[in-house]
Amino acid sequence: MSVTAAKGFRAAGVRAGLKTSGKPDLALVVNDGPLDVAAGVFTTNRVVAAPVTWSRRAVADGHARAVILNSGSANACTGTRGADDAAVTAAQVAHLLSTAQMGSSQAVTACDVLVCSTGVIGEPLDMERVLEGAGAAARALAATPAAGHDAATAIMTTDTVSKEDALTLTHEGSKATWTVGGMIKGVGMLAPGMATMLCVLTTDAVVETAAAQRALSQAAARTVNRINSDGCMSTNDTVVLLASGASGVTPSQGELDAAVAEVLGRLGRRLVADAEGATHDIAITVTGAVSEEAAELAARTVSASNLLKCAVAGEDPNWGRVLSQLGTVPERLCPFNPDEVDVTINGVTIFRHGGLGEDRSLVDMTPRETRIDIALHAGEAQATVWTNDLTHGYVTINADYTT
Repeated sequence: MSVTAAKGFRAAGVRAGLKTSGKPDLALVVNDGPLDVAAGVFTTNRVVAAPVTWSRRAVADGHARAVILNSGSANACTGTRGADDAAVTAAQVAHLLSTAQMGSSQAVTACDVLVCSTGVIGEPLDMERVLEGAGAAARALAATPAAGHDAATAIMTTDTVSKEDALTLTHEGSKATWTVGGMIKGVGMLAPGMATMLCVLTTDAVVETAAAQRALSQAAARTVNRINSDGCMSTNDTVVLLASGASGVTPSQGELDAAVAEVLGRLGRRLVADAEGATHDIAITVTGAVSEEAAELAARTVSASNLLKCAVAGEDPNWGRVLSQLGTVPERLCPFNPDEVDVTINGVTIFRHGGLGEDRSLVDMTPRETRIDIALHAGEAQATVWTNDLTHGYVTINADYTT
């Protein structure tokens, strides 16, 4: 299940001709209400794509009726033309959804439409194909699982599989249910905040704008913002949460926070699992830090080691590469005594309190998931950052990306 799992949402994915491969490349997700609550989290890159600039402004009031997403071109670093193209795209979708045959019950303005793009930086959109594709997507809108899957497929770039999820919960004290669904794409440029990532989450819960933004911001901080595949930050990262209220259920803030975090976390894990060329998913967990921020910094720093990633690719439990990278964390930000650190890889503690631990030959590095646990023994806080190994496949994919 995907973005259509929640009541009140329709979606579509079509071939607009933006990709030379002829694969699906344009998706549309529409919130039919009764609510039109929206929240967004965007890239922190100073070089920002035109659709990000548009969507930041559009969602600032906490409301949106639709999201249109294209793959094949990032519409980044395209100047005033790119900004105009994003605005025209939103206006066209608003026009389509405001017509009776599109099924919308009320007029939609351009500012009610969020715009997302992904693909090659510096290539302008083929607007004739984008606008024709928007029309095709509007005509294909449906509330079915298949329609949600089509949308998730259309936003893929170097992804090898579509990435979708949904979670349905029973409201406490009743038999009423509510749902959070979502789709995501991105398998490269996964760091340091979010990924080269487009993500749309939907919920049929009755939610206020402030509650939606809090839930999304907190979830992103602890899930997709703790993925570091290759140390490269995208210009287009966008995560959007839309709430229709169609279930009639009003969850508590804690329930909403937990559900959004669960779905976004599961989607984020699928990014790591499909990372370009990866053969191992690596969870780096730092415990015993003086604060959660310190733990995250330490884990993120270790996750940035290409030497460690190469070692994991070769199934080598090289704890020395963990320790040497950990030691680069500034002491004022993450204090610890190196002589009290433990390093455990896949359940085997091979470095213990500043010296050798168990024999490294006991570590089984064959499973897809590799767990590196670092105990600092300096406090009570912990954090996990996900990354992946570095293989020849990653080099091949990115060497050929625009050729």
